Amino acid sequence: MKISGIQKTSLIEYPGKIVSVLFTQGCNFRCPYCHNSELIGLESRDGEYFPLDSVYSFLEKRRGLIDGVSITGGEPTLQAGLYDFLAKIRKIGLNIKLDTNGSNPEFIKKILDDCLVDYIAMDVKGPLDRYDEITGSKVNTSHIFRSITLLKEAGIDYEFRTTFVPGIHAKSDLLEIVQLLKGSKRYFIQNFRPSNTYDPELMEVNGFPPSTLEEFKDIASSYIKNVEIRN
Repeated sequence: MKISGIQKTSLIEYPGKIVSVLFTQGCNFRCPYCHNSELIGLESRDGEYFPLDSVYSFLEKRRGLIDGVSITGGEPTLQAGLYDFLAKIRKIGLNIKLDTNGSNPEFIKKILDDCLVDYIAMDVKGPLDRYDEITGSKVNTSHIFRSITLLKEAGIDYEFRTTFVPGIHAKSDLLEIVQLLKGSKRYFIQNFRPSNTYDPELMEVNGFPPSTLEEFKDIASSYIKNVEIRN
């Protein structure tokens, strides 16, 4: 497990819970608008990671102060030791939220089957036929579709979310996304913020205006019961 960062407390990462956030190193996508660009490479910039023993000790001490742990990245499911890590956190007695891009459905199925996760947040980057373009990567979209299906059928809480970026996403993309996600439990429309982006040119781009986001929400609400905007 390559854990590059720890945020002691977050009130927004896991709906309704106070959590510590663990940031894993490495991602298989190259989304130009990613705001955790320092976590994309398979190795951290300084080559240093938190020792797992110290992470476990930290979480043990946080019991009673936090409800759980949010594991994000990067793409956490790339980590070879993630399954054992989740099992260890489960023994500590903390709720577990996992962020994922959905590219590893077999791992998602395994942790769902083995009850090693309580909440999954999956980023849906865009319509399936635009994934390679939007992510800057060669993506097996059948894996994305499989992960979406797994979550829709899961017995745990979950969310889908899309970051909408002017110049990359349009209303037509939203329509395809929400048709793909129709009947899902929860969908977040996330507005782009120019911060530490993988593509430096996007630092000059502002997010969508509130009126556009509200229009997007109205459209999505015809397909998904609970739709919210995150600015």
